[in-house]
Amino acid sequence: MAGLPADDVLAERLRCGDQDAFALLLDGWSGGMLRVARSFVSTEESAAEVVQETWLAVIEGIERFEGRSSLKTWVYRILTNRAKRRGFREHKVVPMSSVDDSGPTVDPSRFRSAGDPFPGHWWDFPPAWPSPEQGLLGGEVRERLNEALAELPERQRLVVVLRDVEGRPYDEVCELLGITAANQRVLLHRARAFLRGKLEKYYLREGEVS
Repeated sequence: MAGLPADDVLAERLRCGDQDAFALLLDGWSGGMLRVARSFVSTEESAAEVVQETWLAVIEGIERFEGRSSLKTWVYRILTNRAKRRGFREHKVVPMSSVDDSGPTVDPSRFRSAGDPFPGHWWDFPPAWPSPEQGLLGGEVRERLNEALAELPERQRLVVVLRDVEGRPYDEVCELLGITAANQRVLLHRARAFLRGKLEKYYLREGEVS
């Protein structure tokens, strides 16, 4: 959020019980926090409770903020830890060790085989994305995207939400999730490919791709 004071100033104001500083963060960050929490839990209500619990933990624990990371990363780390615990209780979160990210990103049958004159090339190019005028951000499309996000493995879902929805930088997402830059690139690539595939099927089905 633009216009926020520096982290050390904000943290000190929070330690002093400055309600205006808290309101700035509440208004600026809660929407994004809700989206991230929703990546872990089963309902919007659960996500809202996680966000509320996180803000309470921030106020109670602000004395422990040492500035080793950005204030936002610190807050989001509290959020993801709480959301993950609730997700386990709701049986929504799958242990990361059980998720297989080693398979192909795109169905191999969509590419020409080794015996073809152009091996490895697409049989048919993927359809073009619709323009904004065609309703890319329409309510039904957002609903399809939300459904597709829910199908992603936890790591892919969280990376794509933080990077593409929240616009968080690579280094911050790596620090927040405890992953390497290489792992993040793979997870983000797979998540984007999956989501694009879902939208491609939707637009083909609806006959909106020219």
